Amino acid sequence: MKALYFDGKTLQLLKRPMPVPGEQEALVKVLYSGICNTDLEILKGYMNFQGIIGHEFLGRVEQAPFPEFIGKTVAGEINLACGNCEYCFAGLGRHCPNRTVLGIQGKDGVMAEYVTLPVRYLHVIPPDLDFRKAIFTEPLAAACEIPEQVDILPEYRILLIGDGKLAQLIARVISLRTSRLLVVGVHAGKLSLLQKLGISTILLQDFRDRDHSFQMVIEATGSWDGWKLALRSVRPRGFLVLKSTYAGEHPFNPAALVINEVTVIGSRCGPFKEAIYLLNKGLINPADLITACLPLPEWEKAFTVARKPDSLKVILEH
Repeated sequence: MKALYFDGKTLQLLKRPMPVPGEQEALVKVLYSGICNTDLEILKGYMNFQGIIGHEFLGRVEQAPFPEFIGKTVAGEINLACGNCEYCFAGLGRHCPNRTVLGIQGKDGVMAEYVTLPVRYLHVIPPDLDFRKAIFTEPLAAACEIPEQVDILPEYRILLIGDGKLAQLIARVISLRTSRLLVVGVHAGKLSLLQKLGISTILLQDFRDRDHSFQMVIEATGSWDGWKLALRSVRPRGFLVLKSTYAGEHPFNPAALVINEVTVIGSRCGPFKEAIYLLNKGLINPADLITACLPLPEWEKAFTVARKPDSLKVILEH
């Protein structure tokens, strides 16, 4: 099969062996895959991953141990837990120390013609849900994790720092629960997408005199400067939710967290069922976030577009 394979230095479209499904696994024909910032970071050495990249996808099940899955369009979770450790028994499979992670750690990803996944990690997509919406299932689930972790009270003033792909989805999820959300970003064009939805935004250059103003701050820039702004913006006894992982080493003094009794919450993957529900009911329509949809053989162009500062979601059609 054709696959985008990263050898640790170079990404190439190569012929790779077809994956063979194991016990309780399905063979899925990949229809679409999405390029995410994590994929771009992998090409810079993140996680020291070597193999087929990609973890956001829609596919059609061609083989499965349960006949009802065959022929269905599915999305798949990325954390593949062992199922036998104390974390798994406690329902914390996403944090299983023995897990593999699709296209990121120990498991070939989805930028290929086929992928295998355990059936328990597949989620059937409603037949009438357009692919331009359904391709966002995995990142939207990550956005849905925030209200799973923090009760958003009506009186909370919430600041979201970032205007990229994930921040756009987070803004849509949070705005379903409160109108007291402000999004700060650096791209006027990206912020305008949120303004059209009635979400308040402000350019970073105009964001002044707001120190310690927000009960809840969500940091989703991927930049250490975003962390510093978040720390300056959260109120005493407020919540600071981190969606970013920061490359490199950075000086860190936790004194402000201690003095102001700030609760810091790391937030990663989230509930697929909730994401599919929001998409299927039309409560969130992220199709406006698609910058380009290109065929798999044009992968080089797709990655070039994905790296541009004004780009949002770039999709590969397989």
